Amino acid sequence: MEKASLKKIDRIFPGNETIDGAGVRLRRMFGGHATATFTDPFLLLDHFGSDDPKEYISGFPWHPHRGIETVTYLMEGKVEHEDSEGHKGTIYPGDIQWMTAGSGIFHQEMPKPLDHKNPEEAIKITGMPNSVVGLQLWINLPANLKMTTPAYRSITGKSTPIVDDDSGNSIRIVAGHYGNHEGAFSGNARIDPIYLEVRMPEESEFRFEVKDHYTSIINTLRGRVYAGKDEKLVDPRSAVVFSQSGSEILVKTDEEKASFILLSGKPLQEPIYWYGPIVMNSQEQINEALLDLRRNTFVREKEPIFQ
Repeated sequence: MEKASLKKIDRIFPGNETIDGAGVRLRRMFGGHATATFTDPFLLLDHFGSDDPKEYISGFPWHPHRGIETVTYLMEGKVEHEDSEGHKGTIYPGDIQWMTAGSGIFHQEMPKPLDHKNPEEAIKITGMPNSVVGLQLWINLPANLKMTTPAYRSITGKSTPIVDDDSGNSIRIVAGHYGNHEGAFSGNARIDPIYLEVRMPEESEFRFEVKDHYTSIINTLRGRVYAGKDEKLVDPRSAVVFSQSGSEILVKTDEEKASFILLSGKPLQEPIYWYGPIVMNSQEQINEALLDLRRNTFVREKEPIFQ
């Protein structure tokens, strides 16, 4: 493929350190009305985690969601989750929880170290790490699916395909495809999402073809990379949004290894009305959701779908 088809970098979000939930320190790579136009259909991306339990152990207690999907990808530690209908589970390193909030659900997500209930004491006794690290992505739902039945997909690390390319890169396929390889989950057909984790050795090159007019983003995790047609230097923990023009993403490394998340999806180009964890298409729908919360009628479907 000719170099003229390479995508340029449209903008880089360095992320902002913030506190969410009940006191969890995280880096918000993008999120909110200010960035949604550029990242559509992706609404928000948080990089959470620390090796200090005080910075994550309070977690994300009970909160509602409606109108979106949340994708939690865990790299270290574990996250115990539960919803308002009594469904429970635990996410371990390499696992993904892909939740469709749809018409509405309450849930909580509580990060914990892998070893014991008392992480600080466990470190003294076992010397095991007590870090928790992960990503949470919010994906918008199209208007006709905003009030769909909530659903959970538990994607284990063992079920997620990992392939190597000719440059020595390792590609974990969470959703969508890479070459002839299909991921663990196809995602919503209207958005047609791609979710890859790419690990690159030193002096390597990675190329990926993106469909016409799709949004494409990389979020760098470790190491500096050179990205886009101009091979611009990108620091770790940065979110890079590529141009709509061009058809191929280019990422290179030099003397250090690197890893990043690659996201791609078809923009919805629909109105966005955002109130905390609720994202709808009109102010009237937001008002309805708030009224449902006051009336205790927020959860419309009592039996979420599990896949």
